Amino acid sequence: MIVRDTLLLDLSYRPVKVIPWQRALCMHFVGKVEVLSAHEWHVHSVKLSYPAPAVVRLLRRQVTRPLHVRFSRENVYLRDNHKCQYCGVRCGPRELTLDHVVPRSGGGKTTWKNVVTACVACNRKKGRDSPEQAGMRLRAVPQKPAWLAPRLLNLGEEQVPPVWRDWLH
Repeated sequence: MIVRDTLLLDLSYRPVKVIPWQRALCMHFVGKVEVLSAHEWHVHSVKLSYPAPAVVRLLRRQVTRPLHVRFSRENVYLRDNHKCQYCGVRCGPRELTLDHVVPRSGGGKTTWKNVVTACVACNRKKGRDSPEQAGMRLRAVPQKPAWLAPRLLNLGEEQVPPVWRDWLH
């Protein structure tokens, strides 16, 4: 599988988002970004050939509004690094569930501080009990994240292009 997108970094080398390679190339031509690394394939015009940009960095500071991380299933998975917060096993999205630390039946709300990822087995074991009642221990206290890495078009860790990995970890 060939990923034909470009990872966009801000002025301080933090990932901002994933953009199409065409946009990245145009931004490079007009001097808005610098190319930090390129894909192995090239873009050809009638007379010239250009390496396809894989990672680019903005050359000017962007005015950004205060970051608000939206609560969603995918963002909870990203916050918890796709690991069950009870047994620590790393799972794919199909094997993970969301678990309310304080169960909804006990008045628990669906918020960043009350929801964690859990594998199906641990979620079934815990059921409608609190972790203490079920004899289970959380590996980390759930918190609202201040920032999350950009979504990578639903790519799994093994499918992230090698040229992006240094910038995402």
